[in-house]
Amino acid sequence: MTTPAEISVPKEAKNLPKEKFDELENFISSLETTKGALVQILHKAQHIFGYLPREVQLFIARRLGIPGAEVFGVVSFYSYFTTKPVGKHTISVCMGTACFVRKADNIIEGLKEKLGIEANETTKDGMFTLKDVRCIGACGLAPVVLVDEKVYGRVKEEEIDEIINEYRK
Repeated sequence: MTTPAEISVPKEAKNLPKEKFDELENFISSLETTKGALVQILHKAQHIFGYLPREVQLFIARRLGIPGAEVFGVVSFYSYFTTKPVGKHTISVCMGTACFVRKADNIIEGLKEKLGIEANETTKDGMFTLKDVRCIGACGLAPVVLVDEKVYGRVKEEEIDEIINEYRK
């Protein structure tokens, strides 16, 4: 494992604040052991940076003395992790069977139109990220929209503007 003094912010990370790398380094250094802590470190890194760009993944790999491909493999495996910046608010539309049957596809199409983006994109103003997800686990409320941590059940197309406006404030 590489010592913290030997690790520096990757040259490619010009657009990412050094203070955030310092915060991540302090977190890693505070761990009793880094063995088996990759997922925990990635969670913290995503919390600090908002996403896991290549530069952050390489920093973690170098710091832990593991191949970058191993870090990328974990990041790409877990749907929780993202390699692109996300909006202030994440709107997730359940596309599971119960929601789909109850016209969730119309809900997501309406959101795409209103936000001017496709699924898994972020609005230009950085306010919203739209995601289509497989199942939220609230089938009895289908169709379901999740904004950050708030669940909206039995959503109708005419409620889309109201939901979006609630978060534009």
